[in-house]
Amino acid sequence: MKTSASRNRTLGAALLALAIAGGPAACSTAGDGGSTEGAGGSYTIWDPYPQFGDDSAWTKLLQSCGSSAGVTVERTGYDTTDLTNKALLAAQQDNSPDVLIIDNPVISTLAEAGALTTTEENGLDTSAMDPNLLGAGQSGGKTYGVPIGANTLALYYNKDLLGTAGVDVATVRDWPSLTAALAKVKAAGKKGITFSAIGTEEGSFQFLPWFWGSGAQLTALDSPQAVSALALWTDWRKQGYAPNSVINNTQTTSWQEFASGDYAFGENGTWQLANAEKLDFEYGIIPIPASAGGTAPAPTGGEFVSVPVQGDPARYATSQKLVSCLTSGDNLLTTDTTLSYIAPVAAVRDRQVAADPKLKVWAEAVQAARGRTGDDLGTRYPKISEPLWTAVQAALSGSKTPQEALARAQSTAAAATR
Repeated sequence: MKTSASRNRTLGAALLALAIAGGPAACSTAGDGGSTEGAGGSYTIWDPYPQFGDDSAWTKLLQSCGSSAGVTVERTGYDTTDLTNKALLAAQQDNSPDVLIIDNPVISTLAEAGALTTTEENGLDTSAMDPNLLGAGQSGGKTYGVPIGANTLALYYNKDLLGTAGVDVATVRDWPSLTAALAKVKAAGKKGITFSAIGTEEGSFQFLPWFWGSGAQLTALDSPQAVSALALWTDWRKQGYAPNSVINNTQTTSWQEFASGDYAFGENGTWQLANAEKLDFEYGIIPIPASAGGTAPAPTGGEFVSVPVQGDPARYATSQKLVSCLTSGDNLLTTDTTLSYIAPVAAVRDRQVAADPKLKVWAEAVQAARGRTGDDLGTRYPKISEPLWTAVQAALSGSKTPQEALARAQSTAAAATR
């Protein structure tokens, strides 16, 4: 564990980096962080779910876990970006919450800044968690939390439209067969596929299944495999299989395009399932195919439940009880159902699929998924992701070829991660 002085310097640097990347950091107010009371008193939990009010199932679950641990839970929900900034500021001021639920790519930033305890230190059991999901919370060979659940990407499809175009979705198993399906759809006078390629992390997030599905690695953005993935997207746009709007599409606007009923396929996530049930047409879901077949590794979304560093180590035992309550057994099933996540534990995931067979494709996608900061990339990932989404933008706009765009991206990323 870092000393307080060195930890504050690292946290200050992390805050500065976030401020430069995403605007001014939010200010912490007195009383935002962990209480100084011991076990049996008040314990604070911060989460990125401001949409859940005091009477929500989520808040009631947190209160129930507090009661089981013999403490009162004080819960605050923040928007994701605000939560990251507040977590860093609170750690710098030794005023962290007892439990922090935070977006998985942020774990490495907080861990490397010395703001989180390891599972070895806080006694959290991660043995039942899927290693591919747990990897997003690891840095330097240590684990800094427990995945609360996961979401990821797959392809929604319009059954009516594919039927009209004479496409059997069961034949879509790799890139050539998907492209052939898009050609049939266009020949039938319909639109092919929509996705988000916006110049933000959303664009990288949506491109990664194709990037990884080609066999490419984030440490070599200009490999032949990576070029083939970007060429796939670029060719789809040139052929009219994907609209020009993908360059500016967020995942929300991309979903709106698919929901219009005009597109055969739409790349999107688990979080759209409730909206999918409101569609005016019959839909289905298939995994994103890898280039030569099989399920492409898609990036994991979702949060980790972590235990921040406290001035009083005696608090960790109760924090461990709170985290275990949220991420174990029946409560994990309740948590993931409440948050619309796929469970990070096989036994719980099987129960989800048994209760709702439509989740089967998502369970398979999560099993094949990969953490963006995995492979020990940690805080290097954002310095790779930005050049990657910039390359996607350049290739789709036609200002550079896929090879040129990715060569520039690799040069930029290599310089930034030295």
